[in-house]
Amino acid sequence: MARQPVNGNALKAGTSKLYFCYRSCMRSALALLIAFGLIAPALAKDKHQHSAAINATRGDKWAERTLHKLTLEEKVGQVFMIWCRASFLNVESPEYLQLRDAMQKYHIGSFAMTVHVDGPFLLRSEPYEAAELLNRMQRDSKLPLLIAADFERGVATRLMGTTNFPHAMAFGADGKVDDAEKFGRITAEEARAVGVHWNFFPDADVNSNPANPIINTRSFGEDPKQVGDLVAAYIKGAHEGGMLTTVKHFPGHGDTATDSHLGVASVNVDRAHLDSIELPPFRQAIAAGVDSVMVAHVTVPALDSDPNHVATISPPVVSDLLEKQLGFKGLIVTDALDMAGLTHLFAGNLGRAAVEAFKAGNDLLLIPADLGASYDAMVKAVRSGEISRERLDRSVLKMLKLKASLGLNDSRTVDLNTLATSVGKPENIAFGQQVADSAVTLVRDNGKVLPLKSKGTAKAGLPYMTREETHNETVAVLFSDDVRTDSGRAFGRELRARIPDAHVMYVDPRIAAGMSDEVQTVLAAVYVIPTAGKVGNSVAMADATGALLQQVLDRAAGKTVVVAMGNPYLASDFPRIENYMCTFSNATVSELAAVKALFGEIPTRGHLPVTIPNVAQRGTGIERPSQTADGGLPHAQH
Repeated sequence: MARQPVNGNALKAGTSKLYFCYRSCMRSALALLIAFGLIAPALAKDKHQHSAAINATRGDKWAERTLHKLTLEEKVGQVFMIWCRASFLNVESPEYLQLRDAMQKYHIGSFAMTVHVDGPFLLRSEPYEAAELLNRMQRDSKLPLLIAADFERGVATRLMGTTNFPHAMAFGADGKVDDAEKFGRITAEEARAVGVHWNFFPDADVNSNPANPIINTRSFGEDPKQVGDLVAAYIKGAHEGGMLTTVKHFPGHGDTATDSHLGVASVNVDRAHLDSIELPPFRQAIAAGVDSVMVAHVTVPALDSDPNHVATISPPVVSDLLEKQLGFKGLIVTDALDMAGLTHLFAGNLGRAAVEAFKAGNDLLLIPADLGASYDAMVKAVRSGEISRERLDRSVLKMLKLKASLGLNDSRTVDLNTLATSVGKPENIAFGQQVADSAVTLVRDNGKVLPLKSKGTAKAGLPYMTREETHNETVAVLFSDDVRTDSGRAFGRELRARIPDAHVMYVDPRIAAGMSDEVQTVLAAVYVIPTAGKVGNSVAMADATGALLQQVLDRAAGKTVVVAMGNPYLASDFPRIENYMCTFSNATVSELAAVKALFGEIPTRGHLPVTIPNVAQRGTGIERPSQTADGGLPHAQH
């Protein structure tokens, strides 16, 4: 962003005693600079976007005028979306310059906002950093940018300080359509506040395969009608909050056993099965006015017999089924083009993946494995006539109309001053916790362990003054893929708030620990969740941790409670489980809900949205009123 020189002497007298704190005061500082004419006039006149309801026809004339002004190269750039990793970036940092230069060189029209990762760690950023970066990018772009994100659990999936929701399957266990609608509305309000206009959600997959390693708890459940109802409700709420929505992964990824990030997943069912199970939620989403459909990298022999045609590059799936048979007129977007489910088909020429996906009927090409090669291949295909200019114009016009429907042609930045009032509202945070509480499902109970009793001395009011009684009767073993992650931290904290001397052990496949014979209660919280692109991806426990859990059950099944903090199907692998509870999510709100349910502080009223083979049918759920065990405390503060 260009700035005019600042006259330090002119400001010295008025600012020598002012100390500006970050964020809360920098807006005031900016206002002063504008008032003194020290910031470029264009910035002072910025209009900020508002998250008003989407207007499908607003700005149609702008979209058509803009389309005719674009060069071929600019049009091609509008059909690509690449990553933007939200964090604080100096305007001259190499990372920001690379991002800005790629946007301008390839005329990129949209970005997918995410955050940096470090191995198993998702390095979530702050709302202010994300909003400031997106504002800066909007100013550096010739055309307004459309910003999308994977906010499957709300904005908290990527940004801290926002409303934390459990995974989709928890909403299936909760069973309330109104809650899904409110989920969409709150997510929209927070997303629009930080400058994100479009969510790659809701997930319309019907998780009918218990061994599915990538959909699992991301799905609302296994019943097509319930999934469709919750999908439609989410779309309604999101639209009320001014956010675009996407259903995925067309034509259905729920009946697969392969992670398409790592290999080719196949939906090996006949057309009748597709029509009765996979497709109904997509039909409901289209009827509800969903803005876009994301196409999966899965083979569907019943629709396209070519073994080298995943749905993304299949005209029978995209053009014939989605557009013609289902009558979808909105934007069609590929799943990420850098996923192995697609790239293995184009290992020698990655640019062709974009061309073939576009020819199949997709409008937006998401995250190409090689941006330069993909962009050049698309330009070449249009110039040669392989892709007609009319076909390109049709997709570009869809993109421009979406931007106009949000009013981005009039104002493209957000007002950072609104973040403090729009993001992380206490009532919204309480609602996220409420859903997680309602989703807790008690599947098995031998009547010998639950509810747990709070034990030990309550903490003193002053620091360092606590003297705790020691009983060492409760052990919690928290199983996860990697003990360095956040999985189990909130669970451990909440457990110790109730049993201060509880022995909490964090276990991953590289760790083994012994068990004391004096233990009276064992809590085994198992964090197995679908993780995109994890090598050896599976929703089963790793051999080492699975063996340890089996040893615990062999020794003390009657006094062990297993809590599935994610994949609910894992009980099928451990038939000796006598006490089994599911939260369907590893979100912090779900960890708190699990502990509260274990101590009887909240009622258990969830019901399985899926069938657990050899354990329980869909709809199972032992309902219990809230109760405080003898000697326990209500812990109202939680």
